[in-house]
Amino acid sequence: MFYDGSFFSCAQRYFAYAREMGWLQFQPFHDLIQSTMRDKEQGFASYKVVYAGWYQGLFKSTKASFEQLKLDRNRHHDLMHAGIEAKFLPMSETEGEKGIDVAMAVDVLQVANDGDIDIAALVTGDGDFIPLVRAIMKYGIRVMAVYFEFDEGDHKSYINERLLRACNYAINVNALEKDHKFKDHYKRLFYKSEKGTGK
Repeated sequence: MFYDGSFFSCAQRYFAYAREMGWLQFQPFHDLIQSTMRDKEQGFASYKVVYAGWYQGLFKSTKASFEQLKLDRNRHHDLMHAGIEAKFLPMSETEGEKGIDVAMAVDVLQVANDGDIDIAALVTGDGDFIPLVRAIMKYGIRVMAVYFEFDEGDHKSYINERLLRACNYAINVNALEKDHKFKDHYKRLFYKSEKGTGK
């Protein structure tokens, strides 16, 4: 699994604050993807996440609020506990995230070239990854787009239509909320603290 960190973080905030469902957790998320993959590829019951990487830009501490720093630290711990290798690049103060897509694409290609995976799950909606999808398919690796689709107030997420068509499989996580097959898995995705949503 390869996480576009900003994309996933946006979904975490949406579920926690707009929907008040709780904090979207990594390990149950992996379980959901594994279960969905087994359902899509009948006869293969042993699909497991064998590698997961997280790619995101970070501002300097002087550019972040105390609450943001606390949230980042909690997320870093969550990543470690879930066995996700976190890779950060410094955020440009004028241009935002720069180089994250390239860093993620390089890692995906390296893992694909090693031949240790059957499926690459890309947690993103960014159409810039279309050439990457086509490149790793040449290795015989199937590609799954894992995305969120919502538009509520300040919270918005979607997937590029061309990226959606380029992938072998696609999972709209929001749509699984109403899928009876994944009802229990979906509920386990979220952690709600005693003080409310989030961490």
